[in-house]
Amino acid sequence: MEPCPECGAPIDPRSCDELLNALLALDHSRQAPWGPLHGVSVSCFLLQHPSRLPADDGAMAWALLRAYLEGGLDEVNQLVGHARRGNSHRVKGEPSRAVRDAALPHRNAPRSRFSVTIQDVAVDGTFPPWEFTQRVKAWAAATVDAWSCGT
Repeated sequence: MEPCPECGAPIDPRSCDELLNALLALDHSRQAPWGPLHGVSVSCFLLQHPSRLPADDGAMAWALLRAYLEGGLDEVNQLVGHARRGNSHRVKGEPSRAVRDAALPHRNAPRSRFSVTIQDVAVDGTFPPWEFTQRVKAWAAATVDAWSCGT
């Protein structure tokens, strides 16, 4: 069984992409526990699959994960609200200070495997609601830790 070349998770029986699609379907239901953690989950996935990072090189994803780990969903919601206001067509200029200040510690993706991946959060592929929040928090912590250590 080949592991995912980016995050190191086993890709059997379902690939990381298939699991992400299943998670996004749950996220878009806007029901707890999945919906409120949409931004955190997508940020974890992107930083563990850096070939898919957006044009900001993961700055917003990094800022979201750090906000989540430091202040929970309230902090994430404040950051997202600030980013939305900054993305308004009426506002021109640089990214928000919070995103700018939360730049990744280095530009190279971690070379080691992540200790928690989407496979772990998925459990049996269905992302069961029991302890989902705890699994996502562990995923976020493992992602930040790997990027911070530069391993």
